[in-house]
Amino acid sequence: MKRTILIYIMSMIITASMANPLLGKYKTPYGTIPFNQIEIKHYLPAFEEAMKIHSDEVEKITNNKRKPTFENTIVALEQAGSTLNQVASPFFNLLSAETNDDLQQIAEKVSPLMSEHYNAIRLDEKLFSRVKVVYEMRNQLKLNVEDARLLKKTYDGFADNGANLSESDKKVYRELSKELSMLTLQFGQNVLKETNNWSLLISDHSLLSGLPQDVLDMLALNAKNAGKEGWMLNLKATTYIPFMKYAENRDLRRELYLAYNTRCMNGGEYDNREIIRKIVNTRLKIANLLGHQSYADQALVHRMAENKENVYKLLDDLLTAYHPFAEKEVEAVQAYADSKGAYFKIQPWDWSFYADKLKDEKYALNDELLKPYFELEHVKKGVFGLATRLFGLQFIKNNNIQKYHPEVDVYEVKDKNGKFLSVLYTDFHPRDGKRPGAWMSEFKGQWKEKGKDSRPHIIIVMNFTRPTETKPALLTYDEVTTFLHEFGHALHGMLSECTYESLSGTNVYRDFVELPSQMLENWASQKEFLDEFAVHYETGERIPEELIKKIKASDNFNAAYFCLRQLSFGYLDMAWHTQNAPFESDVIELEKTAMAKTQVLPYVNETGMSPAFSHIFSGGYAAGYYSYKWAEVLDADAFSVFAEKGIFNKETATSFYENILKRGGTEHPMILYKRFRGQEPTIEALLKRSGVK
Repeated sequence: MKRTILIYIMSMIITASMANPLLGKYKTPYGTIPFNQIEIKHYLPAFEEAMKIHSDEVEKITNNKRKPTFENTIVALEQAGSTLNQVASPFFNLLSAETNDDLQQIAEKVSPLMSEHYNAIRLDEKLFSRVKVVYEMRNQLKLNVEDARLLKKTYDGFADNGANLSESDKKVYRELSKELSMLTLQFGQNVLKETNNWSLLISDHSLLSGLPQDVLDMLALNAKNAGKEGWMLNLKATTYIPFMKYAENRDLRRELYLAYNTRCMNGGEYDNREIIRKIVNTRLKIANLLGHQSYADQALVHRMAENKENVYKLLDDLLTAYHPFAEKEVEAVQAYADSKGAYFKIQPWDWSFYADKLKDEKYALNDELLKPYFELEHVKKGVFGLATRLFGLQFIKNNNIQKYHPEVDVYEVKDKNGKFLSVLYTDFHPRDGKRPGAWMSEFKGQWKEKGKDSRPHIIIVMNFTRPTETKPALLTYDEVTTFLHEFGHALHGMLSECTYESLSGTNVYRDFVELPSQMLENWASQKEFLDEFAVHYETGERIPEELIKKIKASDNFNAAYFCLRQLSFGYLDMAWHTQNAPFESDVIELEKTAMAKTQVLPYVNETGMSPAFSHIFSGGYAAGYYSYKWAEVLDADAFSVFAEKGIFNKETATSFYENILKRGGTEHPMILYKRFRGQEPTIEALLKRSGVK
């Protein structure tokens, strides 16, 4: 009878796999996702089936009659859930990169189901008892470093998610985590919708005075795509940033600034202020349940910083070092504005406009001078070429690999000997279905099993300036550094050589994950690097040495101001997540207080950062935004080795690859860093690089 039931279940699974392309083994190059075969209707049933399969796998581990061992419990748990990962990976990546109303509706159904599913596993007392038996034997097991790391991560994954709670508290935990998953999802969707819903059609060309022709072309294309005539402003970064920098019409700059900085705080269905209160209070309740005074106390246990005192020390030390310089930078921009007839104190919507003009006057350098040398295809060759010179990588475009949007390119990545390492997807331009910003993710992680190295499928997504009807995509210098940043994350994923997927690639502490990405940004201003690809898109002329010198000279222009801006976000994040009592007050008032000591420009009372602060309320950086500055300390210290020995030095590159990039989270990050650097990092290299020491 049991055998008959088992055969029936297996036949049902096989039937479901045949009918649903998300289930079963992909018969595609390198097992890549068959996007052409997947339809919206496939996702929800695939999630339901995959969760059942995962539950069955876990139940088998839980009910194993044999004594718990590292292999039959810890490794078995690590390997369970592959079908669910296969379904979730394309869905959640598309939810960020190519979403629509249907996907968002499915997400609203799936998120609580996933939360309940994983809670059922993590809160299973019988299963946790097996994990605990193995964990308590850890000193007798003679595990290697990576195995020991997996054991600790597995045990902590249960303990940190309520496994040690009483039955009544487990019930509370389930409800809170389910609620939190829905709240963070709704927050992100509101930001995307509010961003997409705002536009302003300009029909009078004179109102756009100061804008470069390629920006005007882009705005005209925005209007054309909307079926309008004229020039259409929106709140996407590719419009917002250049408009604030170049537009001479101060009233329009103010209007755009206010629209951008009041997103999700205007009342109505997309207002995120009450959602923020609920997210913060729900996180606090969960932290309290788990024995922590605040969410930050809970989150920082598994970070390099270790505790909130160390986070605040970093923020405070940098604030002390940079604040006097930031004040001088603001005074310089104000003096410049005054010299040009400004009759007002510089406001936030004036800053980019006058700062850029001062930079241009001081260094004779601006985006319009540089952009012709940063045509996207050339930049791609340069960035890929950097990986070739440092690590011997080869990038071969493969048009036979299916993709989720026609604009996406797909590459096979191989080592210097032609050995396959990874699939890389690149997605460069903004769309209505793509959230703002830039990020790296994966469709498939890396792991080893039974002697086979299963290689990763990595994706980098940006929102770079589009080509126009008259010009190719020409990047700003900031967009070039953003490309390098996300590509650094991609290298971390692509070069992984770990046994377990949960420890591979970018599965490292939040305040360590930005090291490879920020490290790669250092090459953006290096002549040896720029000489390899930066040529004028029309003439083929190599970027003049004079321009490179100006880039280097201007690298630290307003560096202190930008440091304080990042610190303000870090302080705001910590203010939200060090709350130790329910928050019922005004969202914007807390924000104003938290950011006050970093403010060097006038505060605009009717604006707010928090209601659209996706990083911390829907993007995984809660109690972790400081990590950008933490990693900046690391990257400045690490790049000083390249600066000393040569930016293409093979020995240094090999050491960074061997000790950082391929190791993932298999050891504590400070151990890995010291193995590369020979010592713990200090802020000295960062202060020197920024010109404040």
